[in-house]
Amino acid sequence: MKHVGILAHSFEGATLCFHTACMEGVAKLGAHMHPEITMTCSPMALVLDAWERGDNEELRGFFMNDARKLAAAGADFFVLPDNTAHIAMETAGEPFPIPGLNIGEVVAEQAAKDGRGKVGILGTKYTMNGPVYPGAFGRRGIAWAVPSAEDQKAVNDIIFDELCLGVFTDSSRDAYVRIIEKLKADECDAVALVCTEIPLLVTKDVSPLPTLESTQLLARAAVEVAVGERPMPTWRGGPV
Repeated sequence: MKHVGILAHSFEGATLCFHTACMEGVAKLGAHMHPEITMTCSPMALVLDAWERGDNEELRGFFMNDARKLAAAGADFFVLPDNTAHIAMETAGEPFPIPGLNIGEVVAEQAAKDGRGKVGILGTKYTMNGPVYPGAFGRRGIAWAVPSAEDQKAVNDIIFDELCLGVFTDSSRDAYVRIIEKLKADECDAVALVCTEIPLLVTKDVSPLPTLESTQLLARAAVEVAVGERPMPTWRGGPV
């Protein structure tokens, strides 16, 4: 069985990824059994300024340091349960020391399996306006849409001011549901919850659209790799 590394960037999303991976292991392997998992989590605050500057080189170096820790701990491959981080990960640079699963590819793969034609993208302002999901969906012939500028600000503010800090409120859930309703009116047939904390706020039972929950999908794919149900990834950062 393969050793899974979790390269965490935001602790709430990484916690959900870890918990989901353990539960997926139990479902596949039996009670109290799951793949070996090692997680590293350097503070996001150290690079928030780099995000604002769009300094992908600095960000990539930040993630490289944690990837090296996972490699040194014996992880065979890694997952990074932070969608925004993949903007930096997909930029050109030194290969990561162990291969990783690309979260955008995992989510888009599921959208294709589900037969989705147009997917709404809900995440940080960087993810909603970045290249990761348009690229992943586009490679599969899937159309995509993002909220209006005003709604993007609301989504982003809730993520950084609340969700990443473990705050989950009914009013924020209601705001997200209203925004998803607008994506539905824009002819989306699913919504990708591609900030790893959003599935903690917006669950399948309250979403007006079928959901693609990036955190859970990534954790499930990691366990599939670990138990040999999915090929080992070959991606080591850089363009997909």
